[in-house]
Amino acid sequence: MKRVVNEQQVVAGSSDQKTNAKIVAAKDMLAANLADPSFSKEVIDWQKQHGRHALPWQNTRDAYRVWLSEIMLQQTQVAAVIPYYQRFLQTFPTVESLAAAPSEEVMAHWSGLGYYSRARNLHKCAQAIVAQHGGVFPSDPVVLEELPGIGRSTAAAIAAFSYGTRAAILDGNVKRVFARVFGVERYPGEKAIENEMWLRAVALLPATGVEAYTQGLMDLGATLCTRNRPSCNCCPLAQRCVAYATGRTNELPIRKPKKAVPEKSTAMLVIIDDDQILLEQRPDKGIWGGLLSLPEMDAALEPGNADFDVAVTRATAAFGVPASVEKLPEFSHTFTHFKLHITPYRINLSGRLQIAGQTTHNWYPLHKMAVAPLPAPIKKLLLALIGEPDLLSDLAEQGLR
Repeated sequence: MKRVVNEQQVVAGSSDQKTNAKIVAAKDMLAANLADPSFSKEVIDWQKQHGRHALPWQNTRDAYRVWLSEIMLQQTQVAAVIPYYQRFLQTFPTVESLAAAPSEEVMAHWSGLGYYSRARNLHKCAQAIVAQHGGVFPSDPVVLEELPGIGRSTAAAIAAFSYGTRAAILDGNVKRVFARVFGVERYPGEKAIENEMWLRAVALLPATGVEAYTQGLMDLGATLCTRNRPSCNCCPLAQRCVAYATGRTNELPIRKPKKAVPEKSTAMLVIIDDDQILLEQRPDKGIWGGLLSLPEMDAALEPGNADFDVAVTRATAAFGVPASVEKLPEFSHTFTHFKLHITPYRINLSGRLQIAGQTTHNWYPLHKMAVAPLPAPIKKLLLALIGEPDLLSDLAEQGLR
């Protein structure tokens, strides 16, 4: 009986191998059909003459600097990244210095750049590079992709710019270029469509000049093939672009189907005493993970209600007795997946209590608000409150976004 089972396993294994071989052969055939050396030549020639060449992280093979810029540029525009990138390098000039830095200091330098999981992964990745790779970034994109915060496209970009490794990128800008040039009729975020785009991205890689080609794709998406009002007349790919030929640059790429944006509410407590403010360390996971913020309570309660008074007393019991409560202007902050409505309350204590034991709460000097690791909207709120209170109404109207 045991022998029969083994034979069945052999037959099944042989069948699986044949199926896998057919899939590989089909992919190879598709890739061969997608290959087009003239495409990469047009991109490279354009990049050398018209592309960006003076960004702070260019003209270097320093993998640390390349990696830092690529992580910061994820879902963030170049103009916003440059000052953060420069400040980071001043404080953390090497991967070793970043790995050894306290988490709070790293988060403080990232504060305001958004998508804070990037900062946490940045720190973890630096520590992994030092501990596992002797402070040297791998040149193999597959190995890079195993590190915290590095996906397939980012790994390829780091390897290409640092070592000249021949690897394909497929970030949001490249997806937009491909969708327009090749007339992709479905949403690029669909797994099947994304897989097809990856096949095309690999097939179109040039035999040489991968750095200029990779930078060229990025430059095209960022400067010409923009989401709105693309500069098609200046584009080196205009003559082959399906969207341009059919007048559909506003329609392609297909937008993600819209969903109703959930809305949430919270009340935040601004407790200031003796030129210090009470701040709470947020958990690593969730919004504003790892940053300091204000203590919160149920936003459904209104001043004047007995339940409100009880909630305020409970929220401040470990720190002092509330002497007065002042409602400040409400404001909203929009995240990627929901909108948060915030009602802040200024609370004065009649006497501060000593914080006992291990806690996520700490008193923080007001004069350090500008450099504290705070979420951008909370930092703006506090700076306005302690600097120019009249700005509060203006900030509320702007939504502190």
